[in-house]
Amino acid sequence: MDALSGLLAGPRAHGAFLLRTVMTPPWALRIQDRAALSVVAVVRGSAWIGGAGGPPVELREGDVALARGPDPYVVADAPESEPQIVIHPGQRCTTVDGRDLHDVMALGVRTWGNDPDGEHVLLTGTYETTTVVGRRLLGALPPLVHVRRDAWRSPLVDLLAEEIVTDRPGQDVVLDRLLDLVAVHAVRAWFDRPDADPPRWYRAHGDPVVGRALQLMHHRPEHPWTLASLAAECGASRATLARRFRELVGETPMGYLTSWRLTLAADLLREPGTTIGAVAARVGYGSAFSLSTAFKRHFGVSPREHRRRAPAAGTAARRSAV
Repeated sequence: MDALSGLLAGPRAHGAFLLRTVMTPPWALRIQDRAALSVVAVVRGSAWIGGAGGPPVELREGDVALARGPDPYVVADAPESEPQIVIHPGQRCTTVDGRDLHDVMALGVRTWGNDPDGEHVLLTGTYETTTVVGRRLLGALPPLVHVRRDAWRSPLVDLLAEEIVTDRPGQDVVLDRLLDLVAVHAVRAWFDRPDADPPRWYRAHGDPVVGRALQLMHHRPEHPWTLASLAAECGASRATLARRFRELVGETPMGYLTSWRLTLAADLLREPGTTIGAVAARVGYGSAFSLSTAFKRHFGVSPREHRRRAPAAGTAARRSAV
């Protein structure tokens, strides 16, 4: 698992769902649900999205926005529109003065809004929590990512729009996977822009030597890697791998491997019933003691304390933002 995959490696088994929002102007939604990441796609018409101190951005048909939480943001028909509806934690929808709107604005299967024939149609999905691995990637994103339709030329938004109003067995799983695909493609499109400034490890994946080393560490963290064994697998000398890795990633291969193993361990410790010893074996540590020592040095808390503080992986489902 690499960091892009880790962004979405949370509690997807619990049936994330999205919502289709259909609106006629004037309208404006203030989203203050404190979610880790929200995905907003425009199916028809347009919308303006803004928050986190930046100016509003216009989303047109086929565009996708990623809003990084937990700060609030506003989605509206026009940049000057004042919010009329507030989305609270737990996806509770009210007027600005607190009147509940859940039943008032329900329009059918996963559909909500002020007009069933409204000219503005949005799809919104929210990751309420993310993994420790995923937070490495979220930290590299700006508060608001805007990906124009012509920047990725993907049919995913149209497919999601078609599937979201379908009510068949297993549909939650279908929607869960489609949401993941939209988010991953949007992040890729953002980082692949000519003027983008992605994390150094993301760019390094394109290097034939360093990219191979990253792939090996990401997918086989339990292997007893050494600089020599990594270099051999990459078809390079130890000196070449060490030099190129530091130049492209900004740290040593072994330093990166240690950080990656401990980040994975932080997520694995959230899985119910998993022992520290089992986690140690899965991330390349010989014993629970050796993992605990390294973990506390890296994160400042013991694995047990980390587990007490963090929500269990199965308790926080991904839900729609509106």
